[in-house]
Amino acid sequence: MMDHADDLASVHAATERLLRAVGAWDNAAVTQSSRLPGWTRGHVLAHLSRNADALVNVFEGRPMYVSAEARDADIEAGAPRPLDAQLADLRESAERLRAAAGGVADWSRVVELRNGVTDRAERVPFRRWIEVELHHVDLGIGYELEDLPADFTEREIGFLAARFSGHPDVPATTLTAPDGRTWTTGGGADGDPVAVEGTAADLLGWLAGRRDGAALAVKDGALPSLPPL
Repeated sequence: MMDHADDLASVHAATERLLRAVGAWDNAAVTQSSRLPGWTRGHVLAHLSRNADALVNVFEGRPMYVSAEARDADIEAGAPRPLDAQLADLRESAERLRAAAGGVADWSRVVELRNGVTDRAERVPFRRWIEVELHHVDLGIGYELEDLPADFTEREIGFLAARFSGHPDVPATTLTAPDGRTWTTGGGADGDPVAVEGTAADLLGWLAGRRDGAALAVKDGALPSLPPL
């Protein structure tokens, strides 16, 4: 079951972990390339700060972003800031999000996110947890998919498997981790079912577009090509 209180605590812990890691940088590190094409580490940090404020908007009944163009412009404007400004923004925006979450009276209500996506309010904290954890990995500073909390990894695999379930471009696919845990996804494309095996980190990396799937073992066909998130 979804537990928004536990997820909010996990968001806070993940944010503190990120702040400690980034706090060891110098200004030059902010300008270095991240693992995301076209984005520096400063872009990643600016995005995380603006995403926190966007989720405040969601909780308070406003559109998540004014527009896609405004979202992108805010990230570009925030990317080149020095380290102290990045850290302050990340910390302060996280606190604004915690305060807004504290004012939510009905966690079962449906809220609207970006691009018309809707979800229950109780699932928003987990979505923020995803942002913080995966973008920490995207910074390329030694925090890898294998370092993610095990419960997060399992839930995120399930979240992404559900996202691609029935997708018209993805054949029926079974994912299996070494301990026997399984997930199913796809099913909307023609073709025989495909079985994919690998570590939880590699399965997550492939589903999340962070790894190419080369470390995965595929039976009964080729590794499916997943659409972008």
